Amino acid sequence: MTAIVLYCRPGFEKECGAEIQEKAAWNEVYGYIKVCKNQGLVYFHLHESSDADKLIQKLPLARLIFARQWFVTLGEEVELPAFNRVEAISEALGTDFHYEEIRMETTDTNDGKELSKFIRKLSVPLRQNLRKSGVLAAKEQGNDARGATILHALFMSGQQVQLGYSYVSNSSEHVMGIHRLKFPSASPSRSTLKLDEAFLYFIPKEEHETRLAGGLNAVDLGSAPGGWTYQLVRRGMMVKAVDNGPMDDDLMQTGQVKHYQQDGFKWRPRKKNNYWLVCDMIENPTKVAKLMADWVVEGDCKEAMFNLKLPPTAGRYQLVMKNLQIIKDTLSEHSIWYEMYAKHLYYDREEVTVHLRVLGNK
Repeated sequence: MTAIVLYCRPGFEKECGAEIQEKAAWNEVYGYIKVCKNQGLVYFHLHESSDADKLIQKLPLARLIFARQWFVTLGEEVELPAFNRVEAISEALGTDFHYEEIRMETTDTNDGKELSKFIRKLSVPLRQNLRKSGVLAAKEQGNDARGATILHALFMSGQQVQLGYSYVSNSSEHVMGIHRLKFPSASPSRSTLKLDEAFLYFIPKEEHETRLAGGLNAVDLGSAPGGWTYQLVRRGMMVKAVDNGPMDDDLMQTGQVKHYQQDGFKWRPRKKNNYWLVCDMIENPTKVAKLMADWVVEGDCKEAMFNLKLPPTAGRYQLVMKNLQIIKDTLSEHSIWYEMYAKHLYYDREEVTVHLRVLGNK
């Protein structure tokens, strides 16, 4: 039976499964879920095999909150012999289909990491073999034209691999959907990676010079010690940092930060000149969602990037959807035209990052 395989953060398989099943049903696609507990893998088995290809073209991956990457399976898992693994994979693929590139992947687990050396060793001869047979393009060019496909090889072990495909135009550009970043030593906390990844994920690269430009005014609610403020400062923005706790001395010495030792839920700017609002407060997600919506309604920011913290309980997907609906309802009541995306990013843990952008008034 054909399935769609989805990668997610280990421990969030139920949320990922509930989401794909619900959103597939919105597109009149039905099936059942199999989760690989704490492996970061979800299998969505389709009742109609042809629906798999239909769904991964019609449903934007960007609209899935908990899925990092996905692909449609090409048959059952391939059992690999002790020798001639390349030939076994090539034989399983056949020569009927052609792909722009190949992704050699594992689970996002310790066992998966141990397979990385094996995969690197196999990667070169497999690519050479597939290019020679015409299954793989002679050179990976990142072609995102409609119909261009990526070949996925998900290694469960050195003896077993699941083959599949996704479309370049509707998949992550990163292996396993993970954008790995280097921690900047000048940042006062590792939380800085969450905002850095969010900017890179949600804001198109060609728009960085305008939407993440130096000289923009920004507000960081719950800023101390300054992990998120650091990302704003390094991009040249002027920041109002709001937190009762102390800020990092080096950040304060840049001259780009003004610290307000106040409650982030009560503080409001006196001028309507702030472009960005960012928030990583460890607070009730509904309370944060309402606060973000209020800032937009009051015209106190143009774009917001914030995290909704999730409890370690069942129903986390439903909780996220409930809070996103609160924001949607509030903005609709005030006739505000907007775009909003949410994603459980790689550097997120028990939280989901939301990007909200004001586009105008209806």
